[in-house]
Amino acid sequence: MITDEDGFLRLLTWLSPAFPTGGFAYSHGLEWAVEIGDARSTAGLIGWLVDILEHGSGRNDAILLRHAHQAALNSEALEQVAELAAALPGSRERWLETTAQGRAFLAAAAAWPTPVLGLLAGRPVAYPVAVGAVSAAHGVAEDRATLGFLHAFCANLVSAAVRLIPLGQQAGLRVMAALEPVLIAVCNDTRGLSLDDIGSAAIRADLAAMHHETQYTRLFRT
Repeated sequence: MITDEDGFLRLLTWLSPAFPTGGFAYSHGLEWAVEIGDARSTAGLIGWLVDILEHGSGRNDAILLRHAHQAALNSEALEQVAELAAALPGSRERWLETTAQGRAFLAAAAAWPTPVLGLLAGRPVAYPVAVGAVSAAHGVAEDRATLGFLHAFCANLVSAAVRLIPLGQQAGLRVMAALEPVLIAVCNDTRGLSLDDIGSAAIRADLAAMHHETQYTRLFRT
């Protein structure tokens, strides 16, 4: 029997930096934003991340995760969510970032077998879809999985900023503390939204991902 405590422990493991999704290799365009000065300070980084969470891929990924969670036991519905999520990225690097991490997540999550893994096999799977479907299969509540995913997403970008800006560890922790109410608000605001509510107004972040492809010096894959 799967209990809520079992699911919560698994979610902590799946979203841990030690879980082998390769998230440390991706900056989500932040590397370009730091180079041109958009996110070269604590305040700039917070503003950049808030925009992504409220108006860009952070919000969209939360919606996708929720729908994958809801469709975990319906193969047809899950396939539709997976196809949409794989088609959404606006640049080559964004597509690489989400599908590579999604593939790695599913491979590592095979340590906890579930039929959902078979439903998602053999196709490009976006990272939030993989997390949402597997979380549902293991009894992790939708809200808990959504909030955990958003937190892990931001923690990875703050870790990248610590290396890129460079930003001190204490400053990085202050950024995470400042983002807490935003993470909770995005989690709450995406509850009950449909796939038609997906959209982005974080144009600068989208451009950053495109510019990063030809950036002269790069530490990250995206």
